[in-house]
Amino acid sequence: MNAIRHAGGLGRRAFLARTTGGLGALALADLLGRGRARAADAHGGSPVTFPNHRPRARAVISLFQHGGPSQMDLFDPKPALNRWSGKPYPGGDLEVHFDKQAGNVLGAPYEFRRHGRCGMELSELLPHTGAIADDILLVRSMTTGSVDHESALRIMHTGRFLAGLPTLGSWLLYGLGTENANLPAYVVLADPGGLPVDGERNWSSGFLPAVYQGTAFRGGPSPVFHLKTPAQIVGAARSNQLALLDRLNRAHAAAHPDDTELAARISNFETAARMQATVPEVLDLSGESEATRRMYGLDNPVTAEYGRRCLLARRLVERGVRFVQLFLNGQPWDTHDKNAERLKGLCAASDQPSAALVRDLKARGLLDSTVVLWTGEFGRLPISQGTDGRDHNRHAFSLWMAGGGFRAGHVHGATDEFGYRSVQDVVSVHDFHATLLHALGIDHRLLHHPHEGRDASLTDAEVTGAKVVPALLA
Repeated sequence: MNAIRHAGGLGRRAFLARTTGGLGALALADLLGRGRARAADAHGGSPVTFPNHRPRARAVISLFQHGGPSQMDLFDPKPALNRWSGKPYPGGDLEVHFDKQAGNVLGAPYEFRRHGRCGMELSELLPHTGAIADDILLVRSMTTGSVDHESALRIMHTGRFLAGLPTLGSWLLYGLGTENANLPAYVVLADPGGLPVDGERNWSSGFLPAVYQGTAFRGGPSPVFHLKTPAQIVGAARSNQLALLDRLNRAHAAAHPDDTELAARISNFETAARMQATVPEVLDLSGESEATRRMYGLDNPVTAEYGRRCLLARRLVERGVRFVQLFLNGQPWDTHDKNAERLKGLCAASDQPSAALVRDLKARGLLDSTVVLWTGEFGRLPISQGTDGRDHNRHAFSLWMAGGGFRAGHVHGATDEFGYRSVQDVVSVHDFHATLLHALGIDHRLLHHPHEGRDASLTDAEVTGAKVVPALLA
């Protein structure tokens, strides 16, 4: 054992740090999110085994829209905005983030149209979403607890405005585990243009073990860092390196049977080897029909990039991936200026692929078991910022969902006449989290993990009052 602990005169950690070529899996070990445990595992979580009631869904695809899409311009028609456009806001005090730039009421620049049998009203910028209106649940009465991007993002992803907490995907993986040992159970399809605001915190496992964090797939020939063997390393050398590393890890594990992180690392190495064959197959779209490729907009440079990621999301859940998230570079929906122009470009790029994902899942019989979620972190104000922008608003925003047991062709909740405040059937982010977990077979009050002397959870219902909203469910 002493020889293993001090191989070549180096401590074990130093040996691993200095060995080159064969340690790609080490970096990958911190990226892979394939949970094998339930909440009742060696990490000391809840004794409950999940799902603890009959689930309506088994997977989630989150199409996250960084920046705060303008609800009154896209999803929540307000005729009063146009009647009062250019005049002082008559509705009383507003919580204004950039108060020195606050202007008058800003009318909605685009018309709304009714869609589907349900008659759902959506902006003319969203014709493809309109075409699936009978398949989606539109929530117009969302609220959140912060008007700042970073803290609002953390509330939406982790239930709290503080950094360093587990995200929804990590909690879901912690509770339910994986369905495909050859792929990460929590995959992030990152924007090839760069990271979103708040970076990798958007898919962090926080205080949960590292195996529950999201695995970022990038664009290009190397979607996962260090997955491919370096060209200068021959096969035999690679095998010998990994075999030695495996012996070192297992010897250390035998001496420290309670080291669950090392056990997870060994498991991750094994999964990484299987991923070398599985990931390239998932990312290869050559077998998709031309009709499917056109449906996602891969033949159009405006929609091709986002369409490709939406199509990959379908392929991943088709193969048992539990949670898939699409993120955008920066925070493009943060329309502090040129609101109308920027909304037009963003919708042109994302509307068709987002709707195609729902249509494709439905055609393949996967929509009933998969939740598709389209949301940002908050909404916008009814007044102008400067001349043609909109400021942040935490008191009202809209999101839509499809599949997974949620109501279809339904509009839930309402805001006041200017779209500033949710006033009817209000849904907090905490309520939304509780309801989504419920659809996946998890009682949000029972999914927890010890942290800082207490049982921490996604919803923290005793503090937030989080509750399931039955009206959102079919």
